[in-house]
Amino acid sequence: MVIGEKIKDLRLACDLTQEELADRCELTKGYISQLENDLTSPSIATLIDILSALGTDLKEFFSDMGSEEKITFTKSEFIEKITDDYVLNWLAPNAHKNAMEPVHMLLKANASTEEDVPHEGEEFGYVIKGEIILVLGKKRVKVRKGESFYFSAQKVHKIVNNTNKDAEFIWVSSPPAF
Repeated sequence: MVIGEKIKDLRLACDLTQEELADRCELTKGYISQLENDLTSPSIATLIDILSALGTDLKEFFSDMGSEEKITFTKSEFIEKITDDYVLNWLAPNAHKNAMEPVHMLLKANASTEEDVPHEGEEFGYVIKGEIILVLGKKRVKVRKGESFYFSAQKVHKIVNNTNKDAEFIWVSSPPAF
């Protein structure tokens, strides 16, 4: 991404016109237009003033220059954890940095996940294969293939498979907890 395009994106995100940004930086609207169209380059001092008016700084501005957000992941990028009771795949590597963390879980027959202590946030799941028992505190809820669950994570919780067949489901925690 070029500097002008990024300045324009920041300006629009702040809901400012070119004129409003120019006024805040004691520049002209024409100069801001030239910057955004990459017809001129700002001095470091001018760039610092512009970024300050846009609520950011040089470090933040340049920290993601040239790197685009990764939005798709292949199976080879998944991180896998295998235990005697389950196989867990993190579907979005580094999801712990995001607002939610999706995982794919194969819960083996007659097995369960570890008990998760109460925490802030919410959890969602969708059963792909088999059936599971969602344990929320003292409450037990059966969830079958093609059904989903959604709950506040403020109670002790875990998932149990008390059948003789493996169960498979997607489980999303927000904020990340796996």
